[in-house]
Amino acid sequence: AAKFAPVAAALTENEDKIIAELIAAEGKPQDIGGYFKPDTAKATAAMRPSATLNAIIDAI
Repeated sequence: AAKFAPVAAALTENEDKIIAELIAAEGKPQDIGGYFKPDTAKATAAMRPSATLNAIIDAI
């Protein structure tokens, strides 16, 4: 539980910013580099549109 306390705090502190980033990405076409064989980097960027949330998750 102690390991995730800072994560929970960061998520709580940045909730509005994360939500805004996610909402900003909604409804826009995404270029993922192909339908059957998408480009990994492009697909990852499309599926993880919140830099703030990504930074928090990647720090775990």
